[in-house]
Amino acid sequence: MRVRGALVASVAAMAFMAGCTAQDEQNGTGNIDAAPEERTSGYSEERNAYFGDLHIHTKNSFDAYIFNVRTTPEDAYRFARGETVKHPSGYDITISGPPLDFLGVTDHGAYMGILPAMDGVDERLSKLPIAKELYGTDPEVILRAFQLIGGTVRSGEAIEEIYDKEIIGQTWKNTVAAAEKYNEPGVFTTFSAYEYTSTYAPGQGSDSFAGGNLHRNVVFKGSAPDRPFSTLDSVNPEDLWDWMDKQRDAGHESLAIPHNSNVSNSEMFKLATLKGQPLTKAYAEQRMRNEPIVEITQVKGTSETHPSLSPNDEWANFEIYDKLLASNIVSDTRHSYVRQAVRDGMVLQDTKGFNPFQFGFIGSSDSHVAGGSYAENNYWSKVGVVDGTAVARGSVPPGGQKTWDGVTVADNAKNWFSRWAASGLAGVWAEENTRESIFAAMRRKETFATSGPRIKLRFFGGFGFESSLLEDPMLVKKAYANGVAMGGDLLAEGDKAPAFIAWAMRDPDAAPLQRLQIIKLWSDGKDSYEKVIDIACSDGLSPDAATGRCPDNGAGVDLSNCSITPNKGAGELRTVWRDPDYKAGHRAAYYLRALENPTCRWSTWDALTAGAKPNPALQPTLQERAWSSPIWLAPAG
Repeated sequence: MRVRGALVASVAAMAFMAGCTAQDEQNGTGNIDAAPEERTSGYSEERNAYFGDLHIHTKNSFDAYIFNVRTTPEDAYRFARGETVKHPSGYDITISGPPLDFLGVTDHGAYMGILPAMDGVDERLSKLPIAKELYGTDPEVILRAFQLIGGTVRSGEAIEEIYDKEIIGQTWKNTVAAAEKYNEPGVFTTFSAYEYTSTYAPGQGSDSFAGGNLHRNVVFKGSAPDRPFSTLDSVNPEDLWDWMDKQRDAGHESLAIPHNSNVSNSEMFKLATLKGQPLTKAYAEQRMRNEPIVEITQVKGTSETHPSLSPNDEWANFEIYDKLLASNIVSDTRHSYVRQAVRDGMVLQDTKGFNPFQFGFIGSSDSHVAGGSYAENNYWSKVGVVDGTAVARGSVPPGGQKTWDGVTVADNAKNWFSRWAASGLAGVWAEENTRESIFAAMRRKETFATSGPRIKLRFFGGFGFESSLLEDPMLVKKAYANGVAMGGDLLAEGDKAPAFIAWAMRDPDAAPLQRLQIIKLWSDGKDSYEKVIDIACSDGLSPDAATGRCPDNGAGVDLSNCSITPNKGAGELRTVWRDPDYKAGHRAAYYLRALENPTCRWSTWDALTAGAKPNPALQPTLQERAWSSPIWLAPAG
């Protein structure tokens, strides 16, 4: 093992920063995109890491306009490119760090553009009695409006008098036009996209507001259809996949990205169809064709795993948000988290011969104000006027108080907002910053997720990797030639134990790295298991042989000013790790998780900025992190 504690200037490290050699391996999907003859100036056969956000809302979403958001898709693209836009609470917001490399605006397909049209723009809609109930700045008026429109989105039963398909279609065309306007190959990539907002509440009635989240973002590679398929067409995601297949046949290639499975109430990855029928091979193939990647972190919490599902993972309790949306009902965790879904999928493969949960990972923000607050120290929450101030989101005491003495934070909307996260970002490895290259990376699952910082991860699996390869200037090229990258399938070679090249590089604008871990998941043909293994430690430390954990590196946080311990942590962590517990015949999946040193959470930064004491009910610090997509090991034969 070799671990570096600072940025290195070796040829291999520069190769990591740039990327890796191109390959045809597409995880069984075929060569999705033929190489175009013309390349951008940033093209590299040694693939580049690009960061973006595929989950952004503007005023065209009903639950943004109701909360006084007035920004447009064009504003979202301007924000992503580094420009300043206006928050609905009246202040300016600008992205933390460099501009993004790619973006997709994902307004809700249901009622897209209807709320702005009802607000005096469309003569017919603005005169309807319902229009008088939807606008204002009073929180009670806002909540009633949200419940009214949101309830129909969740039930799938449209309010016919406002369900104007012509307005929806024109709004969608304008959204597509904005993506075309701001797409600049080699510099900034845009995708036409929208959110399919299905919610399932079995046995609760169609008028129930609470339910399991089955939301997806639908991203088009290039051309898009005339209007989006929304939950007002069908609340069943399987119908969405049928529609996507038909659109693909018509030349509109797309993929859907599930999100917030953490609040799906055990519905997102359950072992049956939405209607309770047994899963089949056809179901698995259709789901994987349409949903190759899943969003595992965003403002409404992290969907990697839950402490109740991973009791031996000390880092499982990270930005947990487990209440059903707009509700105080706690979500059932069993089939709501991605790690457990990966485990269940391998058991299905062993017992039934198919796997509907072989996902790659990304993160995104789900910001509703046209721009994500990806940094803890530059946070403006998610929705709009109701959570746009520190007092409103429960991180600063009300009434100008500086302490929480005598203050009770009620279990209400403020409580929801205080548990949201400053997250996240999607990372991809692609030859160039173009739609074709980035979309192909998502198809083959060579993607990774971060909780906000731009941590770069690289992950390869094979059988011939040795530690000496880390010093080889051809490391990346040889890794591709002799193994597979994150998201790939690795076929077992007899009883040989697989080896992995694991590599993380810190965000230079964020905290140093503390440790690099492999999450191993496996099936013995009947049941599934998991194990968290520290494989590289910062500060010259090594994992303890007995516990498998890195010793404490002494990094801490001064809560009086949010400064972190200097000269602790690593700029880079990389190693070759061979599975010492591999058993021939077992199916397995491995993914990387890199953790930074502890830093202040956004709620602590809010309090510090206001000169107040942090809310004692909230976690004062956190460890930002990044996750690679898994590498899937199949038994020989």
